[in-house]
Amino acid sequence: MKNITTLSAILSAILSATALALSIPTAFADNPEQDRLSSKKAQSDSQNDRQKSAQNSDTIEEVLVSAHPLSGEGLAQAIQTLSGKQLLRNLAPSLGETLASQPGIHSASFGQAVGRPIIHGLGGTRVRVMEDRLSTMDVSVTSGDHATSVEPFIADKIEVLKGASTLLYGNGAIGGVVDVHTGRVPHLRADDATTGRFEASVANNGDQENFAGRIDGGFENWLWHVDAFDRQAENYKINGFAESAALRAAEAEEAHDDDHDDDHGEEHEEEVQGTLPGSHYKTDGGALGLSYATEKGFLGAAISRTEAEYGLPGGHGHHEEEEHDEEEHEEEHEDEEHEDEFAGLTPILDMEQTRIDVEAGIKNPFGAFSSLNLRLGHNDYEHSEIEPNGEVATFFQNDAFESRVELTKEADNQRNVYGLQFDQRDFSVEGEEAFVPGVDSRSLGAFWLNETGFERFDLETGLRLERVSHKPATGASRSFTTIAGSGGLVIPLSEQLTWKIALDYAERAPVGEELYSFGPHLATNRFEIGDAGLNEESVLSATLGLSYSNAAWDVTVSVYHSDFSDFIYQTSDNRELDDLPVFLWGQDDATFTGIDGEIIYTTDLFGERDLSFRGFFDMVSTDIDSTTESNLPLIPPSRVGLSSDLDWQNFAFSIDYVHAFKQDTVASFELPTDSYNDLSVYLGWQIPTAREADFELFLRGDNLTDEEQRHHTSFIKDTAPQPGRRVSLGLRYTF
Repeated sequence: MKNITTLSAILSAILSATALALSIPTAFADNPEQDRLSSKKAQSDSQNDRQKSAQNSDTIEEVLVSAHPLSGEGLAQAIQTLSGKQLLRNLAPSLGETLASQPGIHSASFGQAVGRPIIHGLGGTRVRVMEDRLSTMDVSVTSGDHATSVEPFIADKIEVLKGASTLLYGNGAIGGVVDVHTGRVPHLRADDATTGRFEASVANNGDQENFAGRIDGGFENWLWHVDAFDRQAENYKINGFAESAALRAAEAEEAHDDDHDDDHGEEHEEEVQGTLPGSHYKTDGGALGLSYATEKGFLGAAISRTEAEYGLPGGHGHHEEEEHDEEEHEEEHEDEEHEDEFAGLTPILDMEQTRIDVEAGIKNPFGAFSSLNLRLGHNDYEHSEIEPNGEVATFFQNDAFESRVELTKEADNQRNVYGLQFDQRDFSVEGEEAFVPGVDSRSLGAFWLNETGFERFDLETGLRLERVSHKPATGASRSFTTIAGSGGLVIPLSEQLTWKIALDYAERAPVGEELYSFGPHLATNRFEIGDAGLNEESVLSATLGLSYSNAAWDVTVSVYHSDFSDFIYQTSDNRELDDLPVFLWGQDDATFTGIDGEIIYTTDLFGERDLSFRGFFDMVSTDIDSTTESNLPLIPPSRVGLSSDLDWQNFAFSIDYVHAFKQDTVASFELPTDSYNDLSVYLGWQIPTAREADFELFLRGDNLTDEEQRHHTSFIKDTAPQPGRRVSLGLRYTF
């Protein structure tokens, strides 16, 4: 496997770079046919209708919001698009779970309310999550128990860019980019037509209730957008114990060795099973958007609000101060009696966010430039982590601003994009679990991307220079200058078969949590200590991709190899502080090697292309050059999946099966994760109506075999399994 990945690395590197050049967003499309990045299976009927209306419009055409709209023949970098029916059938409470059935993508779950995407084994700050090509600007990268503030239920489309070649969005996103397109700042002339989508559903496991809706319309040169959502669920049911068999065995062995520890013995007298405490959630919000569009350009803005309250499962007990035990032994006894009132309860996280987006686009702004696109975003974010007794343990705030400007220049056989991006983040945290000080961060990046078409291939290149600075409330300030470069080839061998080769180099500046952490972090049950002397992390990646497409078959395979220098990660220090194991942020060289792919076969059953079969697979292996560790933590297991979709008259049926293999290649402080199967079914009935609108009644079943499922990418995998069997019933209205 290592030999295969090493070879793939060299080829893959060329591929990533290519994609980079393609990642040019344009403000306007002279020919909407250029937007060919979305795969055939992921294109929705509603999107096709919108593209047609844009083509027929004599006022303003569709604004291309695809992450890489440059190439007409394909992308050197792997890209996945989830939209239309496929997106609606995969919707889940978190972004990570919504994307988890796609090859190469896993979810770093923390209960059902939290799930951040993992791409090719990389997550956290290495995967940039965006809303309409601007960062979510939340604090989801700070800790595994912090949810992303983007809402999948109102998305038009979700795009995933894999690999290091994401120069358009920042050198730090060397794992990939997830961009959720919401259309909250509208771009299309509506021709006085109003479109919308509403969905309501209920589920048995955890009494889940979901409602989401959006309406888009316009008059004359004005375009408007409205959306709203409200979702909630109680604690969900699980099959068996909350603790994994591996953890219970380890605890039994420890208890046997330390039988003198009375408290430890009591801890295991009552095992949690049947229902996972702290897995409840409630989230709601909405947005208003308005744009003015003419033949020359557009200017628009949107304001959105999100509120969420969810439990923190997995034994996330907040830290009890014990320094004064000797002086206050009697008071401690009284406190223990008082705490009995809250036995079995878990802490909750209460989040609020207000976001403002502004976007402007000008067609043929000046000189030889074909388009100019400007985006501004401001986010006011805060959340409180609240004890079961109602006391606020920790309070987080994040005041963030992001802006980017892009100029596109087109010639006969090439396209160039020049851009600037500025990010500002004022982060603060107060309370007993303030494991990281407040940090003010700034970054300024300049980038250039190019695509040149030749007779037999397309060449894609890109460069980015970025300056990052961190100023902590306590400690020394740090500044970093990072560079990134990319080059790729797209080589069509025939109308059906295309080779894609990419080579990328990128550097990532360490973030505040890696530099300045010092304190108990109860979400991970660790005492984390940062290193203010960390250097930039760099990676050289190679990718080889193959795509084949004809009337019946769609095949994509990607092999990659990433060679990291000074890879930043946490390692155990084999000591304790405040009764928690100490983990240090440090650096070592590391490699990531993997392969993933997807095969889709579509055939005629009733005279139409209405039956399809899909198979996918992914696997990644890692290696760390360390004297203390032989494996990296939180690496996802290999998976294979099979599915089938049938659309017949007014009925839609799909069945999906995924097998996740056992993950026993683990770090010294991790426990292995057992394999599991995941079977889901979707059944929909289009209710005939006399109007130009669609009603769909749907029934969905998840984890139908009711298996114990644990994501190895989750910090709490050994104390919080995924939900057991769940059946949902819903109604969807589209017009």
